[in-house]
Amino acid sequence: MFDHVDRKILRALQCAPRLPFRRIGEVAGVSEQTAARRYQALRRSGTLRVLGLVNPRVYGSAQWVARIRCRPDRVGPLADALARHPDIAYAHLASAGSEIFCVIRAPLDTERDDFLFRQLPRSGSVLDVSIDLLLHEYGAPGTAEWTGYGDSLDAEQVRRLTAERPSPAATPPPAPTPEDAPLLDALAQDGRATHTRLAELTGWSLSRVARRLESLESSGTLEYEVELLPENLGHPLNATLWLRVAPALLERVGEEFAGHEEVPFAGAVTGEYNVMVSVVTRDPDDFYRYLTTRVAATPGIDAYSVSMRVRPLKKAVSLISRGRLVPVTPL
Repeated sequence: MFDHVDRKILRALQCAPRLPFRRIGEVAGVSEQTAARRYQALRRSGTLRVLGLVNPRVYGSAQWVARIRCRPDRVGPLADALARHPDIAYAHLASAGSEIFCVIRAPLDTERDDFLFRQLPRSGSVLDVSIDLLLHEYGAPGTAEWTGYGDSLDAEQVRRLTAERPSPAATPPPAPTPEDAPLLDALAQDGRATHTRLAELTGWSLSRVARRLESLESSGTLEYEVELLPENLGHPLNATLWLRVAPALLERVGEEFAGHEEVPFAGAVTGEYNVMVSVVTRDPDDFYRYLTTRVAATPGIDAYSVSMRVRPLKKAVSLISRGRLVPVTPL
């Protein structure tokens, strides 16, 4: 049963994904062994995955928000094929199942229609496509994640846990070397793998693992993703708010929404609506409360639209299958 200890463990991981179980136990008020056991239970249930990934900025990748309107009777196979593609993230079905929403990672100078339609099977399923560029993500790492499950750490604890995270560099971080491949492959499966386990998987010495891991992290080449399934934590309702905000208020509104516990993501995008906000709540009443209190109290919103998710397909890199986060198997 999900309780206050699990909440503290999740929050600690969001702040510091590779935090040792000893320190996680201190934060959660339990022993190191209990913290490890609770974490493994969340992981085995498919509710949580911690992954180490190469920062897409290494390769100059931008993020594009695509909304693909399809024939409802043909959308399933197309959505599943797109979700399995490595350049597609955060995919779900919306609009009563007739729209595929996804985020595509691709270089900025790529033709938009080209990079999407190279990934779309040739069929008459697609009726319309809109693609907008994600300009900016709001919120600092460790402070902008979804905490609707019940954030139980105070501001000072969060500050201490996030203090050692490297600040994003102004320029793209350096690319990993070919020799880094076995280390990165291991972290892409388990971002919390111990130095001992990484040494076993790579055939490296413990000192080499520690040295290279520190170098990749400090340079920004390696980053960590903490994937959660809110549905398994009692929050099955997911919606996307599309807001139209005056440019002078864009930063303030975006940062405000990024701080809401109901919001796992807020970003500035191109298009008619220039702020995209993902919202996770318990049920329609909870979502209505959010709209009529927190959204209604935010000045600067000229118009809004709501897109309801009807079936989740993919987080950043994990597929969602039968209520579990699972790795993507090769096509």
